[in-house]
Amino acid sequence: MRSRRKRLPVVEWWDMVSRHERAYRFRCYPTAVQRAMLARTFGCVRVVYNYGLELRAEAYNVRGERLGYRDLSAALTALKKREDYAWLSEVSSVPLQQCLRHLERAYRSFFAGSSRYPRRKRRHDRQAAEYTRSGFRFDGEHLYLAKMAQPLPIRWSRRLRGSPSTVTVTLDRAGRYFVSLLVEEEIHTLPVARKTVGIDLGLLHAVTLSTGEKVKADRFLRRDERRLRHAQRSLARKRKGSRNREKARLHVARIHARIADRRRDFTHKLTTRLVRENQAICAESLRVKGMLRNRHLAKSIADANWGELLRQLRYKSSWYGRTFVQIDTFYPSSKQCHACGHVLDDLPLSVRFWTCPKCRSSHDRDINSAQNILAAGLAAAACGGAVRPARTSAGTLR
Repeated sequence: MRSRRKRLPVVEWWDMVSRHERAYRFRCYPTAVQRAMLARTFGCVRVVYNYGLELRAEAYNVRGERLGYRDLSAALTALKKREDYAWLSEVSSVPLQQCLRHLERAYRSFFAGSSRYPRRKRRHDRQAAEYTRSGFRFDGEHLYLAKMAQPLPIRWSRRLRGSPSTVTVTLDRAGRYFVSLLVEEEIHTLPVARKTVGIDLGLLHAVTLSTGEKVKADRFLRRDERRLRHAQRSLARKRKGSRNREKARLHVARIHARIADRRRDFTHKLTTRLVRENQAICAESLRVKGMLRNRHLAKSIADANWGELLRQLRYKSSWYGRTFVQIDTFYPSSKQCHACGHVLDDLPLSVRFWTCPKCRSSHDRDINSAQNILAAGLAAAACGGAVRPARTSAGTLR
């Protein structure tokens, strides 16, 4: 008599764990003494950064030398010994060293062609000071910075899951203080989802899904544009250096901060929802910088926040075990019929609905594009490459 084998349960999801660096951002309300110390720190960081920038530019233009972080660090030590710069020793040395590292990173990005030439830091721009482990102490509930006896009053909206490696204190142009803590933590992958989705980015609708759902764009800048215009006109009338001008500047900065906060909140909620509901997400690659040169649509494109939306989808998919695929920029997703594959010769942007001349299928332009992006993205994921449109010998799209 044969013994029956015990049937093992089918495992559909493994709880995989990966370590990633995550930044937690909290609002803080420093005391008057702490605000004074932070103001001195921000000023010293700005002076040292600009000093290093001028030193590197002079060394290259005059002597043809390229100074690095070690050279600037030695120059900073010599600068502190000068009597007219003795006030640099009143603040922690950690943020000063870190700003020189940031300058080195900015130059590397410039030489790599991924960013523009580093600019001088200005007094009324966003101020920041970064502290490494030797410049702060965190006991799980309170954060102590170097040269400060009292902990920073932080509004803890979330609990940290690890010990921070760096702490960055920022003062935005609206006068708000924030603390960002970089923590390396274990992130669990999400359970396997049964759905895949293709997304088409737009201006009237933030995203159009291949399922037919359209998420309306909130147009954050357009909603507050009138208020912003009046505030900017009021600022332009104020005398430079006066207290009324500073009040008007803060008013403009607070309107911009409100717009940015709402846009950031909307983007995070949308990308988190897409990552949680879908196992594979397919999107198009957009050259946002080039599209911003269109003076008729530049404001709406910037308000749509396409670049940040794609960036969040990319890193959140990596964190939670999802597949994120971007198809080629020139793939004719809007002009191609997803039913039969026929590609139109031309499809103006004003045409939102069209009928395929080959199979007579009626299409919504955005939904059809999202469905084509999904099909092309899944094909690219299977082949392990990007989807590029096929071209004839004459250079036209097939």
